[in-house]
Amino acid sequence: MSELNSEFNTELRATPTAIDGLVFYDLPVHGDNRGWFKENWQREKMTALGLPDFAPVQNNISFNAEAGVTRGLHAEPWDKYISVATGSVFGAWCDLREGSPTYGKVATTTITVDRAVYVPRGVANGFQALEDGTAYTYLVNDHWSPEASYSFVNLADPSLGIDWPLPLTEVSDKDRNHPPLERARPVPPRRILVTGAAGQLGSALRAQFPDAEFLTHNDLDITSPDLDSARPWRQYSTIINAAAYTNVDAAETTGRATAWAVNAAGVANLARIAAANQITLVHVSSDYVFDGTATGAYSENAPLCPVGVYGQSKAAGDIAAATAPRHYVVRTSWVIGDGPNFVATMASLDARGIAPKVVDDQIGRLSFTVDIAAGIKHLLNSDAEFGIYNLSNSGEAVSWAQIARAVYDDPGQVTGVSTAEYFADKPGAAPRPLNSVLDLSRIEAAGFHAPPWRDRLGDYLEGIRNR
Repeated sequence: MSELNSEFNTELRATPTAIDGLVFYDLPVHGDNRGWFKENWQREKMTALGLPDFAPVQNNISFNAEAGVTRGLHAEPWDKYISVATGSVFGAWCDLREGSPTYGKVATTTITVDRAVYVPRGVANGFQALEDGTAYTYLVNDHWSPEASYSFVNLADPSLGIDWPLPLTEVSDKDRNHPPLERARPVPPRRILVTGAAGQLGSALRAQFPDAEFLTHNDLDITSPDLDSARPWRQYSTIINAAAYTNVDAAETTGRATAWAVNAAGVANLARIAAANQITLVHVSSDYVFDGTATGAYSENAPLCPVGVYGQSKAAGDIAAATAPRHYVVRTSWVIGDGPNFVATMASLDARGIAPKVVDDQIGRLSFTVDIAAGIKHLLNSDAEFGIYNLSNSGEAVSWAQIARAVYDDPGQVTGVSTAEYFADKPGAAPRPLNSVLDLSRIEAAGFHAPPWRDRLGDYLEGIRNR
């Protein structure tokens, strides 16, 4: 073994730093009289050691002709993995992530060929070349964009306490004029994107996620072949997909193609994007993925068995959403929120003195959007296990007719009829599941308990009657 080789590390090691998520990696380097070899980034070994599987998309090299060249401190909205191919640098980092427990903290180290550094998104990065001809190389997991937001901190700010080894003579005017830490702009976290924001669930999600980006169909068409380039996807942490084609009857005829495009193909598009960009996909689904013939409540692992086109398209969407590694499929039933819905219709009929006929052989529970949104937030904030979750309000399972009677001041005004009788004079009506009761055991085990639907119904009726 040569003397050159004996100076290098022989074991792969990770060393945490004062900055949360910033990690130094010692790399094994094998050398002899001809030179050296190293595995600069080896996904399987390094993820096993704790390196995030950050999916780099670009490799950059900064060549520094002379010792003393100093660059930084720049905080970009992407993760970096830094090393050198030749020479050595003194590296310095400052945490500029909004809300980070280590905001403003500084870490430094010397990077030689046997050391690498993982730099999380929003941590400002700078370095000084210690040798002539230093090649500084870094992997990043997003492409530079003129629309992206970048933050900076002055590398000579005395509050950082960085002891640069060489005089700060080879620094660009731009870098010299970056603001000190006290005036630096924090880097915000990745955002949540909500699709289908104009639907019933939209306003409830706005209340739970006020900082999210909300897009209607006019803003973002999830069926578009250009969806991959429609947004800066790497800047999102989560997609909540509330977009859906919900005209159950039209889905059987004139809306069939649209139902499949939105409820199935569109979800597949989002799942592909989520997988490629390490995004968590939350997809809102329906009890219509079942045929309603079960004798008890449907669990999350009950076989899919839809009977109509709407249910079939939603079932296909569930399967598509599950292809995203980080996914929550949230199945709901009998949704009640802002906009036209069954409870609002019954309240209107009651106010006008109209006595309705309502089906009494379809059984389920209401799902108020305020609780669907709260349940989604709970899943995301609690880092619950990925997968399918039933989410409706709790309480006894009842028929549509019983719910109508709970709305009416005089329950006797409501006449119960069978589904077959109700739809006898309505040709083209889609089949409905008679049993829409969802088993809530899994989401309750995850720590979320929706209130009984009767309690929420009272609040809802008071709200719409006071408008």
